Amino acid sequence: MKEINFKSLIITLVVGVAIWFIPVPDGVKPNAWHLLAIFVATIVGIISKAATMGTMAIIGITLCATTQVLAPGDPTKSILNALSGFGNSTIWLIGLAFFIARGFIKTGLGTRIAYSFIKIFGKSPLGLAYGLNTADLILAPAIPSNTARAGGVIFPIMKSIAVNMGSVPEKAETHRKIGAFLTLSSYNANMITSVMFLTATASNPMAQKFARDLGVTITWGSWAIAALVPGLVCFLLVPIFLYKVFPPELKETKEAPAIAAKQLKEMGPMTVKEWLMVATFFILLVLWIFGNLFSIDATTGALIGLCILLLCGVLTWEDVKSEKGAWDTIVWFSSLVMMGSFLNSLGFIGWFGHLIGGQMAHLSWQLAFPVIILVYSYCHYMFASATAQVAAMYSVFLAVGIAVGVPGTMLAIFLGACASLMGSLTHYGHGPAPIFFGSTYVDLKDWWKQGFFMSVLFLLIWFLVGGLWWKVIGLW
Repeated sequence: MKEINFKSLIITLVVGVAIWFIPVPDGVKPNAWHLLAIFVATIVGIISKAATMGTMAIIGITLCATTQVLAPGDPTKSILNALSGFGNSTIWLIGLAFFIARGFIKTGLGTRIAYSFIKIFGKSPLGLAYGLNTADLILAPAIPSNTARAGGVIFPIMKSIAVNMGSVPEKAETHRKIGAFLTLSSYNANMITSVMFLTATASNPMAQKFARDLGVTITWGSWAIAALVPGLVCFLLVPIFLYKVFPPELKETKEAPAIAAKQLKEMGPMTVKEWLMVATFFILLVLWIFGNLFSIDATTGALIGLCILLLCGVLTWEDVKSEKGAWDTIVWFSSLVMMGSFLNSLGFIGWFGHLIGGQMAHLSWQLAFPVIILVYSYCHYMFASATAQVAAMYSVFLAVGIAVGVPGTMLAIFLGACASLMGSLTHYGHGPAPIFFGSTYVDLKDWWKQGFFMSVLFLLIWFLVGGLWWKVIGLW
């Protein structure tokens, strides 16, 4: 019972029941409205932590089946529809990528990559930041959980370096020496790398799936190309920006490369399994980028990668079974995607999009576009994850934009990116946030203050640099 917050659960129930019994608006099917009640209640339960995300997801699936909102009068079809999310290839892409990511951590390859960049770039705080961030960037395409990248690879190394440089978490007066700077740099870089690849965080494929439901097709390659330039500009500017507005007291870190070199020496030469992991990583990238040429989609490519790792002994079946994060994601992801997809197929998303779009009909798409992005972005203060925001709001905002004429692919990718980029705003805004904030290097006031500045920087870059780049590649 420790996982259940009864106060939040009661609030969740009240919200769901209230929406259920509100008179159904004209133009909306009754079962679509009742599905909305279950969906909103599930999201409220997740946000308010009434129970774990997996528990809320299972409750949502069960309610959809028992109330038969997905197939009124047909209990067999109702349960099949309620479980249909588990047959979605996008969901399995994320689950498979979690399994593959375990190979990076198990073999030590992720840690080796991070220390290698610190050895090369780590003679100054700015160099250290770029070294850690580059390691994150390289790992991002193959590790779909940015929480796993942050918690399993980047954060432990960052904290170790900071402590060795004299920034001790228990001594507040030492935080600004270098620990606070590296904390914000590494965290915000994690937000940036999360939006640069479709497989870099769980919310991206969810956005891809909802976009496809609305007629917008996004591939792994098209996402990467669209995010490449604004993402790299953010990647290059964030450490410099923080160095100016939130500077470390240390200006040199000559000891860091020696520390990294020592760690690498202790690790020894690359093992056979690490080389196999490298080879599999490159095979995956080729399949994800050029898979369409071979009629291989992204999920099939991930299956091939996992089979290689299993056959070569890099991973065992026990590793796959024990990857709790993957199985947890598959469950709650299936529930939210299922409900979001049926809200669309039952006509609710289209109805609501046209309703809101009608209020913006007097605006040109060029004016409506920034309004949609800004409102969607700063709603993230209400969310503790990008996935929750995408599940709750993405389809509606995309439908509104398409209704007023905003180019669909451009809006779909930008909205998908905003859900992660706006994780910079708060100390709870994304999965890795509690990890970095928990180091105590940055206090709450500075986190929110610098986070807001960062959000403005991100949006300016994506509107200006991204807008010009998307014009070049023909997205508008």
